Amino acid sequence: MNGGGSSVWAEWLNAAVGVGVALAVYVCVWLPLFCGALYVIYFLLTLPMRRNERARLLLDVVELGLKAGHTPEATIQSAAASRDVSLGLRFHLLNAHLQSGLRLGEALERVPALVPAQVRAIWRAGERIGDVARVLPACRQLLRDGVSQTRSAMNYLVVLLFCITPLAVLVTGAIAINALPVLHAVFAETTTAGLPPFSRALFEAWRSGPGLGIQCALLVGLWLAALLYLIGPRAREIAARWWPGLVDGLLLRLPWRRKRLQRDFSAMLAVLLDSGVPEVEAVTLAAETTRNAVFVRRAGRVREQLAGGVPLPEALQALDDSGELRWRVENARHGRSGFRAALAGWHEALDAKAFQLEQAAAHLATTALVLFNGALIGTLTVATFLVLIGIIGEAVLW
Repeated sequence: MNGGGSSVWAEWLNAAVGVGVALAVYVCVWLPLFCGALYVIYFLLTLPMRRNERARLLLDVVELGLKAGHTPEATIQSAAASRDVSLGLRFHLLNAHLQSGLRLGEALERVPALVPAQVRAIWRAGERIGDVARVLPACRQLLRDGVSQTRSAMNYLVVLLFCITPLAVLVTGAIAINALPVLHAVFAETTTAGLPPFSRALFEAWRSGPGLGIQCALLVGLWLAALLYLIGPRAREIAARWWPGLVDGLLLRLPWRRKRLQRDFSAMLAVLLDSGVPEVEAVTLAAETTRNAVFVRRAGRVREQLAGGVPLPEALQALDDSGELRWRVENARHGRSGFRAALAGWHEALDAKAFQLEQAAAHLATTALVLFNGALIGTLTVATFLVLIGIIGEAVLW
């Protein structure tokens, strides 16, 4: 009895030790890995918002300094002297360039990762008119675009990129590589009839490779899009060096991008015109703030028409085929509140419309990819079951 009792206690002790070791491995290894993976995903998906937050912090510091009567350069140097680590390394690098005698617009070009390229262009336009406080609202409006990009990535595409689409490739690949050849051999041995036409056509398509190749190409394309999302604005600048005008032309064809380009150009044009900048120079500077080569070329046609004596509203027709920009600028010219106040409502409407179009595009992309994967797996399943039904029917006849 004592020997039996001691063996039971030994088994219980071994079981407790095994559970403790498993729990320790889970807590010390798997749980930190899981939490780390979640943090990495969160960190990567929120990159646009963090980029915009750095730029927004800089604008807040500059705006506080302007309200206190200080220059932007003096304000940044004073803030950097506090040694506050929350300002970030790029902020202190910007301060180092300012201490060498550069103006803020020039220093921002030396630290391109601190603020987006469009914000840098808008800031230089503000320095041109001698009143940078006027361009701060346009900069803040531009930084709000990151919220829409992050929401699209987090709410709609992350499941497709990392869950649904890879799983579909694994399932269809396993069926095509492992199951289909076995079913074909079994069917050939058990029956004299040929494969069902639907199954034969689908098996040939998967055997020759285009079916799985198309799905893998789609997955690679989605991951490439995710990589460009993570790189952010720098990807566009790098691509512009290799294919100048191509990327900007493609972006201009996206409806939400086009709406935001119209908003950015119109908002900057209104600020410049209210500041007394000549129309030709105002159009040039406003087009440069969009950082879109195609838009800048179209603005060149506007300048040519202005030089030929064409009124500004009619010349702006080269930038907007719908004519909305033309008649809104025409109405603003006859108003008493200035271009900026007269066009403010339209700018908000363009921003809301761009947000709506971007979210709708994310919904459509998600739905289309889910339906595509479902249809692909469904056709393979139907073809497989047709073969199984044929084998079962032949076995019943025996």
